[in-house]
Amino acid sequence: MTIAYRLGNALYLNLTNECPCDCTFCLRNDAVGVNEGQSLWLDHDPTVEEIKDALSQIDFNDYQEIVFCGYGEPTCRLDVLLDIAQYLKEIQDLPIRLNTNGLSDLVNDKKTVPLLAKCIDRISISLNAPNAEMYNALCRPVFGEGSYEAMLQFAMDCKGVIPEVVLSIVPGTDFDNKTIEACRDLCDSMNIPLRVR
Repeated sequence: MTIAYRLGNALYLNLTNECPCDCTFCLRNDAVGVNEGQSLWLDHDPTVEEIKDALSQIDFNDYQEIVFCGYGEPTCRLDVLLDIAQYLKEIQDLPIRLNTNGLSDLVNDKKTVPLLAKCIDRISISLNAPNAEMYNALCRPVFGEGSYEAMLQFAMDCKGVIPEVVLSIVPGTDFDNKTIEACRDLCDSMNIPLRVR
């Protein structure tokens, strides 16, 4: 069971396979992991103790940042995410990033940015589309209508309280330059940088 794994110069932490979206382009539809021979499918959600045990075997000097991102949405385990992020702040000084679909408030039925701001230095939020119609078709969120607006509001809530905030898109078969530019225009209007992955 892979809890911690390397990708580039970052240490990634895999907390869960649970996700409120079923994105048409999701990597997990076609692959078991991001590194050859390493599966990110968890046989159970790791406990705080199991995650800390995995971290005890890490030399943090080998990395430039720590990223909460696996085969599920990390904020589906918000309490564990917060616990581990705070623990990491106590034992090392690397920046901590959260890769998220931005639906944390819907998942947890409350405003979550004030909690995340206490221990997250960077956040990358999956925009994925320039409008709700395209977003719902691509991401198929379990929350249905209102998911796109909730994600945008989450991103706006992050501004000013989390040091680095970006919105990201993964261009696929439904993307063309016009769609990418529409995403860029939206991000510009929100004053949040766009990252094309």
